[in-house]
Amino acid sequence: MSAAETPLAGILKARIAAQGPMPLSDYMAECLLHPRHGYYSTRDPFGAAGDFITAPEISQMFGEMIGVCLAQAWLDQGEPGHFVLAELGPGRGTLMADVLRSFRKLPALHAAARPILVEASATLRARQAETLAGERAEWRDSIADLPEGPLFLVANEFFDALPIRQFQRDAAGWREVQVGLTDGRLTPGLTAPSPIAELDHRLSDTRPGEVVELCPALPAIAAEAARRIGAQGGVALVIDYGGWHSRGDTLQALSGHAPADSFAAPGTADLTAHVDFEAIARAWSLADVAVTDIIPQGVFLERLGITARAEALAARLSGTAQSAHIAAHRRLTHPEEMGNLFKVIGCHPAGTAIPAGLWPVS
Repeated sequence: MSAAETPLAGILKARIAAQGPMPLSDYMAECLLHPRHGYYSTRDPFGAAGDFITAPEISQMFGEMIGVCLAQAWLDQGEPGHFVLAELGPGRGTLMADVLRSFRKLPALHAAARPILVEASATLRARQAETLAGERAEWRDSIADLPEGPLFLVANEFFDALPIRQFQRDAAGWREVQVGLTDGRLTPGLTAPSPIAELDHRLSDTRPGEVVELCPALPAIAAEAARRIGAQGGVALVIDYGGWHSRGDTLQALSGHAPADSFAAPGTADLTAHVDFEAIARAWSLADVAVTDIIPQGVFLERLGITARAEALAARLSGTAQSAHIAAHRRLTHPEEMGNLFKVIGCHPAGTAIPAGLWPVS
C-alpha cells in the first residue's frame, strides 16, 4: 500500500487481483458501508465541518414542513392512536427531531408516534441518540425490521446513497461498468456486451454509448413501504435529487463540500447517484396505494407554508442571524438552488386524501 493509499483501497485492490473486477454496486457498497473503513462507518459527514449539508441542517423549517404534511395525513386518516414514524437514513437525527417538535402542537399526535430510525452506521446512531435525547427513539437495521401498523415514513436523501449498477448501451446488448485495476489504480471498465432482461424495455429509447443506471435495493425497499401503507395506513415521502426515467452517468463523489474522484481514495468520499423516481413509483404501484406526481422541493415547501413560517421567524431575528435565515429559506426553495434540483414524491392508501403539499398524477 502506497503512502497515500487508503486502507480500503488496499483491501479492494487485493480482492480484485484475486477475483477479478467487481460491479460498480459492490464497489459503492464497500466504500460506503465497509464495517471498518466505510465512509458512513467511520464519520459524521454532515454539516459545515463534514463533506455535505442536507436540508434539515440548513434550517429547522424543512423538518417543520415535513411535520405539517405528516400531521395532516394523520388527521385525514382518522388520527390513529398508534403509528410508526420512521425515517430512512436519518443523518444526525435533525429531521426527526424537528418533526417531533412540530408534533408537540398536537399532543395526541405526538403521543401516538413511535419514532424509529433506520440506520446502519453505529457512528451515526450515536449522533442521532444525542439529538433525540428524551424522545423515546428506537433504531432498526432495515425497513423490513419495522413493527407492523400504520407507517408514516420519510426518506430524505436516502435513495441517492444506495449502490447502483451502470450499463452502457452497445449494439449487441449492454456492457456493465465494473471496477478493476489499471497500472495498480482502481479504474472503471466495461464487461463484454450481453443481453440484460431488466433493461429490455430501455432498448427502444436509448442509443449505443448511452448509460442507464439501476439501483438493485430500491424496488424492495419501496415496495415494502407501500405494502405496509396500503394495508395498514400511513404515508411515505421521498425527497431526493434525481428525475424521471434514468439516463446518463450520474455517479458522483463529494469530499469537503467539493467534487472528488470516485475511485481515488475509497472510503473517504461520499458516493451518490441520481434517484430514478420512476422506479420508486413503479414499485409503489404494485401495492394498494395511490402514488402522487413528482414535484420540485421548492414548490412542495411553498404549498406547505414555508414562506409564512420564514416570515414569522424572521420577525424575531435581526442582523446576521436574520440574513442567514433568509439565505436558508432561499436555499431550500429557490429554483436555482435546492428548489428544483430536489424532487418529492409520495404514496398513501388508495381512497385517502392526497398528502398536503403534493398533487395527484395528472
